[in-house]
Amino acid sequence: MDGIDAALVVTDGERVSKFGAFIGESYDASFRDRLRGVVGQPDAPGVAEVARELTLRHAAVVGRLLKEGGVAAETVDVIGFHGHTVFHAPERGFTRQISDGALLAAKTGIAVVDDFRSRDMAEGGQGAPLAPLFHRALAHELERPLAVLNLGGVGNVTWIGGDGGDGPVAFDTGPANALLDDWMREVAGVAYDADGALAAKGRVDASVLAVLLADPWFDLPPPKSLDRDHFVAAWRRAIDGRHMIPEDGAATLVAFSAGAVGKAASHLPATPRHWLATGGGRRNPTLMAALRAVLGAPVDPVESVGWNGDAIEAQAFAFLAVRSLLGLPISLPSTTGVTRPCTGGRLHRPLD
Repeated sequence: MDGIDAALVVTDGERVSKFGAFIGESYDASFRDRLRGVVGQPDAPGVAEVARELTLRHAAVVGRLLKEGGVAAETVDVIGFHGHTVFHAPERGFTRQISDGALLAAKTGIAVVDDFRSRDMAEGGQGAPLAPLFHRALAHELERPLAVLNLGGVGNVTWIGGDGGDGPVAFDTGPANALLDDWMREVAGVAYDADGALAAKGRVDASVLAVLLADPWFDLPPPKSLDRDHFVAAWRRAIDGRHMIPEDGAATLVAFSAGAVGKAASHLPATPRHWLATGGGRRNPTLMAALRAVLGAPVDPVESVGWNGDAIEAQAFAFLAVRSLLGLPISLPSTTGVTRPCTGGRLHRPLD
């Protein structure tokens, strides 16, 4: 719920031959509140209006990106438009991303691929994560085994095997920033723990952490995925009746996110030589230090190998849109649990 990221890439769906401009635009507080109001409520009144506004905001960002990149709209083949996930329940075979690909195509004059997850779930998959094939394309020259750890609201990991032919194996790890961000809004009235400063001052409540990490979800074999709010009720129960000061709550939630990745590591086919972190969590030194301690391995931001961690998600869906146009798989049995390699996405072409 931070905002919109947009990136230009040149790709054949197998490798990226060129990275173009990238921009990010934060949501204003008013729209963020409206968006938050429909998360978890895919049939709530006002969803259609929020989806339309979200799409129009994306159209404006596309215009800015093309202008700043010096690229004419008619030279762009396709936009990959993920939209915003408002509900994800893979165990029920249901996911919902709000987006209007037809409207985005009409406003930009560029073909749009959206609805990346539905086909995967219809074929028995979890519908997430979808970035692993892009991670593999980026990492084709790096030493393996390698793990790419995305620290967004929910964490997910992509494991890339030693010869590039194994996997990738991918799944959600558990909470990353979502619970911590919610805690910061509740106790401090701010969007997030800047530089992990509050968590760094706190003490981990070991008993609460033990309860959280005992959740049976962590023992489930991958592939698996989570809704953003999966652990909210467990967190509330764990701290109920306790006097949890803000610093200790933040420290405990950081330890939970890191501990969840430690649980995930036990499901990987082989121990990664290196962990590369992307997503907003890579900017939290307290979380990064906790991950290094739990994993006992190098954990570095993706910038350490020349990637742009702010742009990766936008670049990934551009890459997947091209794969969709070409009928190539965007998910695999080893990444989402789909029954067979599966393409996906829905194409919207603008009127001539």
